[in-house]
Amino acid sequence: MDLFEYQARELFEKHGVPVLAAEIATTLDEAEAAAKKIGGKVVVKAQVKVGGRGKAGGVKLAEDAVDAREKASAILGMDIKGHTVRTVMIAAAAPIESEYYLSILLDRSNRNFLVMASVSGGMDIEEVAHTAPEKLVKIPVSAVDGINALKAREIVAAAKFPEDVAEQVAQTLLRLWEVFQSEDATLVEVNPLIKSKEGKIIALDGKITIDDNALFRQPDHSALVDHASTNALEAAAKERDLNYVKLDGQVGIIGNGAGLVMSTLDVVADAGKKYGGVQPANFLDIGGGASAQVMADGLSIILGDSDVKSVFVNVFGGITSCDAVATGIVQALELLGSKATKPIVVRLEGNNVVQGREILAKAAHRLVEQVETMDGAADRAAQLAAK
Repeated sequence: MDLFEYQARELFEKHGVPVLAAEIATTLDEAEAAAKKIGGKVVVKAQVKVGGRGKAGGVKLAEDAVDAREKASAILGMDIKGHTVRTVMIAAAAPIESEYYLSILLDRSNRNFLVMASVSGGMDIEEVAHTAPEKLVKIPVSAVDGINALKAREIVAAAKFPEDVAEQVAQTLLRLWEVFQSEDATLVEVNPLIKSKEGKIIALDGKITIDDNALFRQPDHSALVDHASTNALEAAAKERDLNYVKLDGQVGIIGNGAGLVMSTLDVVADAGKKYGGVQPANFLDIGGGASAQVMADGLSIILGDSDVKSVFVNVFGGITSCDAVATGIVQALELLGSKATKPIVVRLEGNNVVQGREILAKAAHRLVEQVETMDGAADRAAQLAAK
């Protein structure tokens, strides 16, 4: 789960990362009041979970509270890369002397953590990596040892931070590591990390990604969920513990195992080229040990999507047996009754496949047809969606 900047700032403040005063506002009156409370020059910043806010006009400097109101009026409601701005953060303006970059992230490929640091902050880090790779250091961090004071100073030295701020940056890195660990994050990023005219290190902008798998031990994180932009189907699927992601296509997809589901998306997209560009409508992995109830829940979610014109159930029976999947399909259709109106193409293979096919054949539901091969089933599902 990606956090808004103001949420990241609050977590930074909670763990002692140096930040400036800030307030959030959803109305012009709130924006003006926040600017008055902070005093002096402020920055009005659009709160959207996407980069490029400044280039899009979503970050503006205001001279005073009245100006902050005017700047907020130009930002609230604007569209930034498909994201509507509903909230702005009013933050104290910073007298910037230098801009740096710091981040800690989960490095899945190497099964450890990674710190990236640069004395060239304030721009896209990808641009720094491309145009001046020598200015971006990447230091692996052991999941066992983590970051202590010695490691923090080693990273700061490797990135060649100026001596007058090196110790402040090292201490900030230690606090960012505390955020990373304590909040079960997969990414903590500060860009820019600034040196003010007074020589103080301040986190001027922040980005945090929280590991959803750790929400069970982070009860406070439920308050960070952005319900306004959460897709209703995704929310309903989450309540049922389903691994579901809404996409823009017309063929609903159900599979068991992320690899199989990803392959299914590909074959449906490929088959859809023959039928006017039909695309998969979702990613839904019912898992390796899914019960009939899980299958029924998944099918209910997909059939509730108005964009879906047909459904492709693609299961390779292993831990999840094909007869359990078939039973789940039958149960789901019984529960939905007349609400089920979309054709369902089923391909079963693997554990108890004969029994599974027999269950579906015996049910003989008017919406269900079986196809033996994955490619054939994908083609048929795409064809039905196009009709």
